[in-house]
This record gives sequence, C-alpha cells and structure tokens, in this order.
Amino acid sequence: MARKQTTKTAAKKKAPAKTTAKTTAKTTAKVTEKKAAVKAEEPKVEEVKAEEPKVEEPKTEAVEEKKAEEPKAEAVEEKKVEEPKAEEPKVEEVKTEEPKTEEYMTPRRSIAFIGSECYPFVKTGGLGDVMYALPKALVKQNCDVKVILPRYKCIPWEYQEKMVYKGAFEMNLCADGRSFYVGIMEYVWDGVVYDFIDNEEFFGGGNPYTNLIDDIPKYCYFAKAALAALNYLDWIPDIIHCHDWQAALVPVYLRTLFEDTKISSAKTILTIHNLRFQGVYNIPTIRYWSGLPDYVFNKDALKVSYDDANMLKGGLTYSNIITTVSHTYAGEIQTPYYGENLDAHLRYHSGKLRGIVNGIDYDIWNTSTDERLYENYDITNVIEKKKENKRKLQEELGLVQDEGKFVIGLISRLTNQKGLDLVNEILPQIMDEYTQVVVLGTGDSVYEDSFRYYENAYKGNVCSNIMYDETRAHKIYAGADAFLVPSQFEPCGLTQLIAMHYGTVPIVRETGGLKDTVEPYNMFSNTGNGFTFDRYESGLLLDAINRAKTLYFTERECWDEMVRRDMDKNFSWDNAAKQYKDLYLELTW
Repeated sequence: MARKQTTKTAAKKKAPAKTTAKTTAKTTAKVTEKKAAVKAEEPKVEEVKAEEPKVEEPKTEAVEEKKAEEPKAEAVEEKKVEEPKAEEPKVEEVKTEEPKTEEYMTPRRSIAFIGSECYPFVKTGGLGDVMYALPKALVKQNCDVKVILPRYKCIPWEYQEKMVYKGAFEMNLCADGRSFYVGIMEYVWDGVVYDFIDNEEFFGGGNPYTNLIDDIPKYCYFAKAALAALNYLDWIPDIIHCHDWQAALVPVYLRTLFEDTKISSAKTILTIHNLRFQGVYNIPTIRYWSGLPDYVFNKDALKVSYDDANMLKGGLTYSNIITTVSHTYAGEIQTPYYGENLDAHLRYHSGKLRGIVNGIDYDIWNTSTDERLYENYDITNVIEKKKENKRKLQEELGLVQDEGKFVIGLISRLTNQKGLDLVNEILPQIMDEYTQVVVLGTGDSVYEDSFRYYENAYKGNVCSNIMYDETRAHKIYAGADAFLVPSQFEPCGLTQLIAMHYGTVPIVRETGGLKDTVEPYNMFSNTGNGFTFDRYESGLLLDAINRAKTLYFTERECWDEMVRRDMDKNFSWDNAAKQYKDLYLELTW
C-alpha cells in the first residue's frame, strides 16, 4: 500500500512542474531577477535535501494525507523562501531537483555488498564495474551501503595509505579448528563505505585470481571473514548482496554457522555475473577449508558429480533471491546449452530467479566531458563531431584517412565466448575499399595471431591493437561508426551500452543482455537502435554487417537518426538501481 501512495505522490508533483514552466515564461524582468537570486542560493537547498532520506517517510505520508503539491521540495521551500506567491519562480528552481526527491521516497535500507573485486581498487572484468557503480547509485536510492572486499596487495598505494584500521580478531575457519587473523581496514568514498578484509597469507599475492588450488581456500576464508567482520563491527544489514562464486558461500555460512548470531536476520541475494565460473573442487578440500557441516554437502546444495563440491551451487540453494545481469540471460541459463551443468538446479530455483540489466557509469562514460576523446560532443552535434573523432582515430592508428569509410570497432577479450571465430570466418568478405576494422584486446593466441595477420593483409584498413588501453578504447567508441559484439553468450555486456551512448551503432547477436538492450533496425518503420542476428552462424553475422553498411551508405539520414536515438537512451545505473531497491524492499517488507 505504501508503494502505491508513493507512486501517486510522485505523479502529483509532476503536474505543477508544467504550470510553473508556463508561469516562468510569462514572468516579468523583476521576477527573473528574483529567480537569479534563488539560483545563487541553490547549493544551500541542496545541502538540506541531502539530509531528507532520514525523515523522508513521515514527510511523504503527511503530504499524501493533505494532498499538497510538493512532497519534499515543499518542506525545504518553507525553510528557505516561505510562502508568498510572488516567489513562485523559487519553487521552480527547487523542483529542478525532483529526480533526487523521488529517489528518496522509498524507505531506507542497509545493504552489504560482498565480492572479490571493485573498481578502482582492483578490476579484471565487468564485476568490478558493477561493484563500484551499483552501490554508488543505490546511495541515491536512500540506501546505506557497505562494500566488503579482500585487501589484495595489488591495490594501488594511493588507496591503501588512506585506509583506516577498524579492528582485528582471530577466526576459526578449517574443519580441524585452525584459525586465522582477520583485519578490517576502511575507506569511505562517494557516500559508500569500503571495508577491506586484511590477511597477508591469503591476499598477499600479486593478482586477485591465480588458480583453484589457491583460490578455493582464499574465498572460503573471505566469505566467512566478511560475515564475521559485520558481526564484529555490529553493522547488521537488511540485505547481504553477494556476487559470483567467490562470495557464494556467504548465504551458506549465514544459514549454518552464523544462524545464532545477530547477522542471521539479514536476507541474501546472490548475483550471477557469468555462470561459466562456479568454484568447483573436490569435497574433502572444500569441507576442510570451509569448516561447513557435513549436511550441506548433498546433491541439493553443494555436491556435484561423485565427489566434487560446487560453491556457486551452494549459494544458489541457500540465498533468498538469485539475480543475473539481464532478463534474457536469466532464461537462457535454465537451458542445457547455456546452463553450464546447473540448468536443472536453476530451473528448480526459478521462482527466486530474476534478471536486471546492468548500466554504465555516466561519470566515466560521458561524451561531453570525456577528456580522452579528440573532440567532445553531445546529441546536438554528434554527427559532425564523430567525423572529426573518426579522422583523428584513423590518423593515430595509421589507417587511410577518409571520413567516407565505414569504421567497425571491436573491443573485447579475445576468446571464443565473444564470437571471434565467426569474425575470423567473415572478415575477408567484409573488407572492401569502403570498410575499415579496428580491434582492441588480448586473449587466446589463436585470435591474437589471426588479427595480426589481417592487419598485415589489409594494411591501412585494419588495425589490431593486441593490448588493452583505456584511452584508446574511449577513442574507438567515439571514432567508430559501428561496434561489433557477436558473442556466443553474453550475460549482460557493457560494450554495446557504451557504444550506443557514444553514438556508435551496435551489431550484435541476440543473446543475453545484447538481446535485452539492442532493438533490431526496422527499415519499414525506421525504428530500432542496432543490427542483430539470432543463430550463431557466420553467414548471419555477415548479413547483419552488410545490412548496416547498406543503410550507412544509401540512407544516411536514417542512420544519423539512429545514432541520435542511441545517444538519447538512458543506459545509466539509475534504472537498475531502482529495480534492485524494489527487490530489497520486497525481501524486507
């Protein structure tokens, strides 16, 4: 019922915005001067609003009962500018902050994120981006967020030196009672508290992931230490949100060894970022290092095959909710083709399985402010400015400088998951005098060598950057006309979201998050935001590329319209954060 009231309240406060806009259009010069004065004071209003989450629910209910027009901005208005109608322009200035006000209309929840990596401290893939961007977005949704990470030795010293010691204790871990030191170091940034689990024996190596022999003990320790640290700090969250197999034992520990502690009141969510990685090892090893009771090593929980245990499977069993990073992928992993031998287990738990598409961080990916670009641009000047970015990219990479060329970008890990065997098959067929291809990434030697070959075979029109360079990636997103993501499977995919946000049209296979985010172009209605193909076949990839090239060269106005449509779409974390907040409320209502 509270959720319906919130929706009605939000709807009510949008109507006055239109009336105020009309009034402002007709204001006299005198009122305009007053409005300017209000703008000068606006930072003070911002500071008051930042405190609203603490009292937000009572304010919302009171406004609902009195049917007032301004749910929370009105409360700030009373403190700062009082009631005279002559001050109406002031109301308009406060109302420009309404998106933040709406975010704070839901009840406050405390969330503990537990995962193995997080940008900018340590990142090897998309998990690091999610662990950074989603907590930051949830703070705007009236959440109190703590992120728990291992304190790897590879974390840059610029962050390590700012960490604050919060305490330490000894923790029993192994089946024989062997105990280990647990230190807690804290770092606060952008409203998010980061707590690092400190143990030189487990996290003193150079890289977060090495091999299963070392990683199994490491993440058994991490999962238990994360819960023990929350108890030690007396910080009891409403939700514990775990990520991938490295944190999958957290729900298992919570419902077994921690069931009589304060933290047992928390609900758990386990997010699958890539089902291919599960933390599978023999039962004796995981039983010893985890210290978990024997009854969890059964076929309905951790056990797989004859004598192996699967840490991810155990987490799926014991968590309250399972999420994955797109709606389509949530369905795909329940099939044998995509299920990585867990499809039957996931079908059994399908009632608690949800899919929520990731977003991209607009603070990092912003064409109008991105310092890595040759030329900044926005939706109003994207067509001309992309031409300049393309020309300078061609110059930097040693390609033929011709704005009439159709430039295809590919930024990826060079593995078979990314569909690169299809690219290898058809690349000679797409290379003509009108086409250029730019590749950036590292991976399997077979693909690295093949792209080096193509660069030599098509000098001036193919550039293979067998490396990863963040600055060059930004330049390719801005300078390419189309972006290739022909993945065999793709849980979510961020590259196609970044490409569209940078006005670069995606060519993708209809799988996972690619299907959820790229609407195929319809030549009859001139709608859609990219080109797609369904079955994993090289001929269909070639057809999709040729359809894109045809539109680019013969219907350039339609292509340019699609570029603007892509840039106009909202791929920020706001939408995903709202869906996660709804899920947290559903679990704790």
